[in-house]
Amino acid sequence: MKNTIKCQECKKESIKKDGFRKTENRGLIQRYKCKSCSHRFVENDGFYRMRNSPQKITLCLDLFYRGVSTRKVQEHLQAFYPHNSTHKSIYKWIIKYSRQISNFTDNIKLNVGKELQADEMEYNRRKSHKRKGVDKNWFIDVIDCKTRFMVASEYVKSRTMRALKDVLKNAKLKTEDKVSIVTTDGLTSYRRALRNSFGLNKIEGKSKINHNVVNASAGEGFNIMIERLHNNIRQRTKTFRGFHGSVYSANSIMKGYEIYYNFITKHQAIDCCPYELATDLELNSNNKWLELIFLANRRI
Repeated sequence: MKNTIKCQECKKESIKKDGFRKTENRGLIQRYKCKSCSHRFVENDGFYRMRNSPQKITLCLDLFYRGVSTRKVQEHLQAFYPHNSTHKSIYKWIIKYSRQISNFTDNIKLNVGKELQADEMEYNRRKSHKRKGVDKNWFIDVIDCKTRFMVASEYVKSRTMRALKDVLKNAKLKTEDKVSIVTTDGLTSYRRALRNSFGLNKIEGKSKINHNVVNASAGEGFNIMIERLHNNIRQRTKTFRGFHGSVYSANSIMKGYEIYYNFITKHQAIDCCPYELATDLELNSNNKWLELIFLANRRI
């Protein structure tokens, strides 16, 4: 992956180092000058104009997805950092960087097995203070059985045909023609959504993939791998007591959990992170959150 620094004005690569920019919390930051247009700039590493250090911000991300609430993270920072941050700032960091990293990781091509499992989870999202009550939303996701990689996911308002198709089309785009079996539960909408997402064989007029239906209520067993993933997700999200705010923020938080599951934490069944089997990406730092943010902002 290329990490060439380009001028922010003329987009040319003919640049040179030109001193440092002194910051209060982030130390000295390398400044560059373009040889073509003389524009001076600082490389955008994902933390441009942030008042807190990258290490502090990524620490908050990691603690949150390991099960610590934003208020507890705030108490933790108070003990170790002289300039504390509010729980609202920590929440904004989670939304911002989860979305930023997912824009990068969602475009990575995957080396997956032949079978995917798709399912959905029901969630309650609390309305604003002016509107009492809750809205019933859904989290739809797809996992690869071989690498345990969460291929695609989306937090949506309702479990519509379009929502299912969008997630499955994303899974198709990232796995290309490697998948031949997709396992789902007995929800009838999956049949049409899979046909529209994975296409038809023009010669035989049949679906290009085998749709394997497992109906737990009929005693046909469970989709063990994706249900195991859902247990992990519920363990983390049950302390939220329902999401609060917009669908966008709820989706961003769940995107962050997808990143945590795929790239940060080791999976017990495969004894490594799922990305190590499913992608060609190499993360060499112990702080993978920080490395992913750098990669997301340096991609070309």
